[in-house]
Amino acid sequence: MTAIVVMAKACLPGKVKTRLYPALSYEQAAELAAASLDDTLAAALALPATRRILAFDGVEPPVTAAAFEIAPQVSGGLDERLAAIFDSLTEPALLVGMDTPQLSATLLGPVFTDWDNTTDAWFGPAHDGGFWALALGLPRPGRSRGDLIRGVPMSVAHTGASQLARLRNDGLRVRQLPMLTDVDTIADADLVALVAPHSRFAATLLAMRPAGPTVTGP
Repeated sequence: MTAIVVMAKACLPGKVKTRLYPALSYEQAAELAAASLDDTLAAALALPATRRILAFDGVEPPVTAAAFEIAPQVSGGLDERLAAIFDSLTEPALLVGMDTPQLSATLLGPVFTDWDNTTDAWFGPAHDGGFWALALGLPRPGRSRGDLIRGVPMSVAHTGASQLARLRNDGLRVRQLPMLTDVDTIADADLVALVAPHSRFAATLLAMRPAGPTVTGP
């Protein structure tokens, strides 16, 4: 009885993946972001989730989200928006973003098949110091799951460490998922395309960069 939530924003030129410019145009960056979201939604569809929810910041969700419940994101900082998602649900829930198109149903499978009474949360760290996945079990009586996130500093180098510490300091038993690379820069995009060569993301990037990727980072 675990829901999956994909958190995403509308893939509009100049509004998403702007750090891919000037290696890509703003229009290309938006197209690549859309491919990343499509890959993420496809992975979510392959999981045995009891609910599939797209927490969406935008007006028109992608057609690939037709099988998802659409939940508008609340206003506020990222911590407030993440917290509101968990506060709105009553079942165990896994939340992922749209910036790791290399994720797969196999990688996420343990959250749905190996969640036992010794596990309260799952945490997926990212190479940039953030996190790409967070799953929380049933709400505890009189406690807000959102309070486990609310106030954690977001989009800084220690976001992931701070979030993990918040969970553990509250007594949660946390199991970790593999570390992944969020796509922020063109080097990230090239690396992820190599890791997931059969993804929509990789095919879209290859069409934009036919000479192939240049990987300079880990």
